[in-house]
Amino acid sequence: MKLNIKAMASSLGIISCIMLLLTGIANLIWPGYGSEFLKIVSSIYPGYKASGTITDLVSGALYALVDGGLLGLLFAWLYNRFTGSTVSSLDSNENGNA
Repeated sequence: MKLNIKAMASSLGIISCIMLLLTGIANLIWPGYGSEFLKIVSSIYPGYKASGTITDLVSGALYALVDGGLLGLLFAWLYNRFTGSTVSSLDSNENGNA
């Protein structure tokens, strides 16, 4: 079974974006919530400072969307590469075509 690369990239991008947005919004409502997570994210994404502003939160969410999308694309591509070669060799052995 192969993974749909576009679907995996979109899904992981959206999940990453929502995760950062929800954590950032919760941090705006309850200062200190998720601050260590946001500091770690700010050390990865250039331009994102985890300052607690809406503008900063939007830029971090866009970074997370792109980053998650690239990760999903890479994961699905690698998965398809590894399972594609394994499945085809197993199928040929089961059918006696070895």
